[in-house]
Amino acid sequence: MLDTSTQPTGRVTQVTGPSRRPRRKRGTKVRDQVPKHLRAHLTAYLMIAPMVILLGIFVIWPLVYAFYLSFFEMSFYKDAKFVGFDFYQYVLTDPDFYASLWVGLKLAIMVVPAILVLALLLASFIATLSKRLAAFMKTTVYVPAVVSSVVAAIIFVFIYQDEGVANWFIGLFGHGPVAWLNTAGTALPAVAIPAIWLGFGVSTLIMLAGILDIPESYFESARLDGANFWQRTRYITVPSLRNVILFLLVTGLTLTIQEFQLPLVMTNGGPVDATNTPNLYIFNSFRDGTPYATSYSLTAALLLFVVIGTISIIIFRVVSSEKSSDA
Repeated sequence: MLDTSTQPTGRVTQVTGPSRRPRRKRGTKVRDQVPKHLRAHLTAYLMIAPMVILLGIFVIWPLVYAFYLSFFEMSFYKDAKFVGFDFYQYVLTDPDFYASLWVGLKLAIMVVPAILVLALLLASFIATLSKRLAAFMKTTVYVPAVVSSVVAAIIFVFIYQDEGVANWFIGLFGHGPVAWLNTAGTALPAVAIPAIWLGFGVSTLIMLAGILDIPESYFESARLDGANFWQRTRYITVPSLRNVILFLLVTGLTLTIQEFQLPLVMTNGGPVDATNTPNLYIFNSFRDGTPYATSYSLTAALLLFVVIGTISIIIFRVVSSEKSSDA
C-alpha cells in the first residue's frame, strides 16, 4: 500500500505573522454608539439645529421665564413679591379683558373671511392671464403689503373725515356725512377695511402659488365637460387648496385678533372701547400707573397666548387637512 502521508497535496500553506484586526477609522466608535435612525437623519438634524437653538433662546426660554414672572408682583422700586395665581384671578375676573377678546374676535370675523374670498377670486383671475400681465398684477397686488400699518392708518383716518372720500362717496347717494371713527357701530368696520387692504396682497400670492401647483389637466378635463369658472373654482380649486386655506385661516385669525397699530392710531380703542383689541388693552394696562401694572399686563398677555393657541387647535380639529399636497 502506498503511503500517502508523504505525498504532496498541492496546497501551499501560507505562513503569516500575528493576526491583526482591521484598523477602524476615526469616529467609527462614536458613530456606532449613535442609534441607526439618528444616523440616518443626522444631516437634517444638523441643518435645523441652529434654528432650534435660536428658537429656544429667543422664544421658548422667554416664554417660560414670563410664566415664572407672572407669579410675582413686580415693581421698579422694590423687590418682587411672590403672589401665586393672584394676577391670573385678577385678569380672569376683569370684564374689560373679555370685552377686548370679543372685539378681537369680531374684527377677525370681519377681516379673515373677506381676505380669503378676495384672495381666492383674484388669484384665480391672475392664473388665467398671460405671463407679462400676471407679473404686473402680482406686483400691484403686493404693494399694500409693503405699506406700514401706521401709514395706512393715517391715510384711512383722512378718508373717514367729514369731508373725506368715504363721506363724499355716500353723499352721491344722498346720505349725509357719517362719523365713521366716532360711532360705536361703525368704528370697528372702519378699522377692518384697512386691515383687509393690508392683508389680502400676501394672501393672494400664496393662493396663486397653490393654484399654479394644481395640474392643468384637472381644469382641461373640467372645460371639456362644460364646467364654467365658478364650477371649476368650487369643485377643483377650493378642494385642492385645502391646506393653503387652512394655513391662511389660522394665521389670519391669530394676527387679526392681536391687531394693535390700526386701532391705536385710528381710534385709540374708542369710542367706548368699541375698538379696544386685546393687545391694545394689554398696552393700556401696562401704561397704567398702578404698582402692579407690569405683572397684570404680563399675565394678560400669557392668557391671550393660551386663548389664541386654543382657537388654533379648534380650527385644526374642525377643518380637516391632508398631510401631503392635495394636488
